[in-house]
Amino acid sequence: MPTIHYLNVLDGDCSAIQHYSGHVTVIDVCNARKENALLEKVMASRAAEEKGLTGNFNQKRYPVNPISYFKSHGITSVFRFIATHPDMDHLDGFKLFCQTFEPANFWDTDNQEEKDFSEETKYDEADWLFYKKLRDSNPETNPKRLTLYADARGKYYNEDENGKAGGDGIHILAPTEELISAANESKDYNDCSYVILYMTDGHRILFGGDSHDKTWEHILSKHKADVKNVDLLIAPHHGRASKRSYEFLDVLKPKMTFFGNAKSEHLAYSAWNYRSLPFITNNQAGCMVVDAGEDLMDLYVTNERFARAANSSTFYSNSHKAYYYGPIL
Repeated sequence: MPTIHYLNVLDGDCSAIQHYSGHVTVIDVCNARKENALLEKVMASRAAEEKGLTGNFNQKRYPVNPISYFKSHGITSVFRFIATHPDMDHLDGFKLFCQTFEPANFWDTDNQEEKDFSEETKYDEADWLFYKKLRDSNPETNPKRLTLYADARGKYYNEDENGKAGGDGIHILAPTEELISAANESKDYNDCSYVILYMTDGHRILFGGDSHDKTWEHILSKHKADVKNVDLLIAPHHGRASKRSYEFLDVLKPKMTFFGNAKSEHLAYSAWNYRSLPFITNNQAGCMVVDAGEDLMDLYVTNERFARAANSSTFYSNSHKAYYYGPIL
């Protein structure tokens, strides 16, 4: 059964797809440096009493460690890891994550980013150096490094072994070589971010990375039909209001959007509310798990109180290790 995980990992991003093939795709990683340090806390956490679905459910205080989380879900290896772009909130714990799960394939961009760790930062330079070594290495090293652009086709990610459409249902909408070149020149690497469309059982799930306006100009120019009325959007830039245009939402009109963590004043609530588009944040739900193998995709969340506020008939799923929220309609 294809399953999508959107993890509660502080201010960064980490998503995973469990495919029909048995492959596991992980997109970005954050908060993966200290294995097992926080998992028991998050599973046992209880937010402050709330009324309804509004308010602060405080789940940012209880982040999960992706390594522990994936192990608890029976994930022991990763087929492909996609680094959407070279920001540390998408590479936090990257070294330990790779050492633990030994991904066979590493999707990266030909960015020229350099980072200075001489000033105090919450991130570990070892993760950056490990990433940079892979970025600058021979493509045939382990893991195999792939730099793929929009519309790329290949065995396993969107083709089967015979070259026919299918595979794991992963389609690359961005970046283009032009977007990468522009990002290297401007040193603003959000617009060199991967944007991934995952298609399974008639559902379309869009992973936005940290994509910005130039990326969406390209996508709406070349892939408008592919992204129109999508089922689920993993919000670009975690849902932060980042001085950008939100006109792309008028085409996407997602049935549901997942936001990451940020202070309320930094999230782009108004862009979604203005269009009457539903969204859920990590701070409300904790981790979100989507069962994508049926006619309707079912959503589960790790925060029991939030699940009960949304659905009085909620129940705990042992397989998803989360509480039933309801279908994504």
